[in-house]
Amino acid sequence: MRTEVQVMNETTGHWNRIFSTAVDEKLGWWEKDSAQTLKFVDLLDCTGQPTVFLAGAGTSLLVEDLLARGCRLVVNDISEEALARVQARIGSAETVSWLCHDLTRPLPTDVGRFDLWIDRAVLHFILEEKSIANYFTNLRNGLRPGGYTLLAEFSLQSVAKCAGLDLHRYSLAEMIERLGDSFELIEHEDYNYINPTGDSRSYIYALFKKRMLVQGAV
Repeated sequence: MRTEVQVMNETTGHWNRIFSTAVDEKLGWWEKDSAQTLKFVDLLDCTGQPTVFLAGAGTSLLVEDLLARGCRLVVNDISEEALARVQARIGSAETVSWLCHDLTRPLPTDVGRFDLWIDRAVLHFILEEKSIANYFTNLRNGLRPGGYTLLAEFSLQSVAKCAGLDLHRYSLAEMIERLGDSFELIEHEDYNYINPTGDSRSYIYALFKKRMLVQGAV
């Protein structure tokens, strides 16, 4: 029986091999236009310089798009190869922190808290119930009260595998249940994504807000 460390190393190795051998335009989830995500970001009432956690960012161009909107970023991925490619692309930036980390493990204590947590096509790769629960614990603990999360995952109508891996596909109801009563649904949409090979993938995009703490509540 494989240990958790062995599974984590295998997962990291899988993604490092993909990002070290394939150009962005050949990746099945790659988008040259982040408009679908950004239209949800533009619904928010974040002021000043919000801190955004990009879960499983890969080599997404969303990094540049959010920097252009004045955001501070924590760019996360399990693959150091993916993060190195983004770093090489954008160069040094004082408003970007890099976090090579498996989100099924507790976040480092010094990572801080966020105004917005964006996950496009990461959560659905997590299969074990304990690991899914750990991911949502990180999300809940990482967001400030009043902060937002945007989850964009394969829907129940989508394919069952991606990048050679099985998927846990999501309904809106499951997202609501897993986030719990401390989050309210703001907006959601079924979205048909056409990947670089021309294949169609069914996503569900859902934006939630973390409720403010009630004064005097435990």
